[in-house]
Amino acid sequence: MKSHEVLRAAADVIGVKALANQLKLSPALVYKWCQESQHEDPDSSGTRNPLDRMAEIVRVTGHTAVINWVCHEVGGFFVRNPLPIRKDTEAELLRTTQVLIQEFGDLLSTVSRSIEDDGRIASNEADRIRDKWELLKYHAESFVVACESGCYQDK
Repeated sequence: MKSHEVLRAAADVIGVKALANQLKLSPALVYKWCQESQHEDPDSSGTRNPLDRMAEIVRVTGHTAVINWVCHEVGGFFVRNPLPIRKDTEAELLRTTQVLIQEFGDLLSTVSRSIEDDGRIASNEADRIRDKWELLKYHAESFVVACESGCYQDK
């Protein structure tokens, strides 16, 4: 699905005018976001929408925390699609399993270090725990997706 189609579907839930009102924007701008934009054609009716702009920020910077922040704001988290499995699936399965165990161990170590001095978790320590947790979720989800896609089946 293209970005303008996603935005059109979202706007249809409450209506373009109501969405524009909630966002403190003109309905014309929201309507433009819901039309296909041709980056090369300045005469096209659509305009670059926030989704296209966000994707461009990530492409240019390589920093997916922007997307993860949006996901976190709506109660979720971002997980990249796993990289293709190399030819030696047995070695890859072992490596991936070791990474999962290591990431889980890192999370537990971070929690332990946070509470060892005073039995409490300060906000900066909670931030470190969150970072480790997000990394563990990424590796776990990648592993599950690889399993579901048949990457570790006998060929």
